[in-house]
Amino acid sequence: MTKNVQIDGTAIVDWNSFHAVFAQALGFPAFYGQNMNAWIDCMTYLDDPGAGMTSVHVSVGDVLVIEVSAAERLKERCAEIFKALVECSAFVNYRRIKQGQQAVLALSLYA
Repeated sequence: MTKNVQIDGTAIVDWNSFHAVFAQALGFPAFYGQNMNAWIDCMTYLDDPGAGMTSVHVSVGDVLVIEVSAAERLKERCAEIFKALVECSAFVNYRRIKQGQQAVLALSLYA
């Protein structure tokens, strides 16, 4: 089963807004470090509510789909951030698979 979270790509204009948008949408903890290492850490535990890393959760074996609207404009406007989002999402799944867990994250990028 999947769960979807919508991200408004037009609200992301710089790194600060990227982290603010994701922290709000996914309920990152107050101690969230607002960097991509901290983002990866939070996203790695989407199926572990006890870890306290997000307020959005999926069951073990399920996937969270991050739906990013205005993705083309985000890519044009903030190429570095867009690239980091794609690469770090892939790394979350890679990290989990290396630990014997299932992938937990997918991106849906649309105009």
